[in-house]
Amino acid sequence: MQFLAVIVAAFATFAFGALWYAILAGPWMVASGVKRGPDGRPANGSSPTPYLISFVAIILVSGMMRHVFAMAGLDTLIEGVMGGLGVGLFFITPWIALNNGYTMRPFTLTVIDGGYATIGCMIMGIILTLF
Repeated sequence: MQFLAVIVAAFATFAFGALWYAILAGPWMVASGVKRGPDGRPANGSSPTPYLISFVAIILVSGMMRHVFAMAGLDTLIEGVMGGLGVGLFFITPWIALNNGYTMRPFTLTVIDGGYATIGCMIMGIILTLF
């Protein structure tokens, strides 16, 4: 049953990411330096590679969060929310900021990507504690 929870949490977070980046596509492309194609979308948007890599990464995060939640005994909705927010806000977002800082990326990119990591991990935490 826990394997299913990991997969469902990953799918939900991936779907949220699609919405998040659809809404913030313009500012994200400016901040990240991704070139726009003739249609205004990312020039590399037709390649499946970034989507496959991101989905595998999300599965790994979801699986590890499930493991940590089980080890820590987090099993209520509020614990899932707080645990997920904690992972996104205090583990993943600072690492994004570190990488963006060394590559001199705009702070806006950290806010956009860190926001996705934080809310995405909260979604994972909710699903992992509801299953």
